[in-house]
Amino acid sequence: MSSVSNHNEVNVRELWRTADAVCFDVDSTVCKDEGLDELAEFCGAGAEVREWTNKAMGGDVTFREALTQRLNIVKPSQQQLEAFITSRPPQLTDGIKDLVSLLHSKNVPVFLVSGGFRNIIEPAAKILNIPLENVYANKLLFKDGLYDGFDPKEPTSDSGGKQKVAELLKQTYGFKCLIMIGDGATDMEAAPPADAFIGFGGNVVREKVKKNAKWFVTDFKELIKPLQEPQKNDLL
Repeated sequence: MSSVSNHNEVNVRELWRTADAVCFDVDSTVCKDEGLDELAEFCGAGAEVREWTNKAMGGDVTFREALTQRLNIVKPSQQQLEAFITSRPPQLTDGIKDLVSLLHSKNVPVFLVSGGFRNIIEPAAKILNIPLENVYANKLLFKDGLYDGFDPKEPTSDSGGKQKVAELLKQTYGFKCLIMIGDGATDMEAAPPADAFIGFGGNVVREKVKKNAKWFVTDFKELIKPLQEPQKNDLL
């Protein structure tokens, strides 16, 4: 590691220790898998949808284009969505419960910011004791129980959506040190306005993110440890 990149990592580590808000991506970060990919598999369209997911996460196509194409392939009915959620509880990434609990114990609010879907994400939020109003995600639309698109007004339905959410949170709550954590290009693009980005590769490594993130971790224990170390002020 070069001295420049090491210096950058040190800066992000210090920001992490003083964060007053943390945003997590959900798919392949808080949860082990990609929710829409799993829904597609459940509906019998897994392989084709995964190809579009990889394009989106790698930053090769706009997020909205990938989202539209994936949903047009799956076209889940309301009944299929409900059956999927009932039959498949969230597969949380190892260490995330401990990390979120530690942040909560320090009175640091946690937000889930995802290009996935609220219906699929809310069960994970409940397990992690994250208020549902702290979930920013997409909304599926149905007409007579059949798929009828997604809500384009949700900021996370388009490229740059996570940037918009980070800006909204800072403006609304006055956060001074908001950190974004995630595995994908759309997460990395959230900083700025997020004060720092931490790349996560514990479930899947996106080469673009690994190369460009100032701090890249593969285990949430790497984030828990710095928060448990005494701050300089604590030693005075």
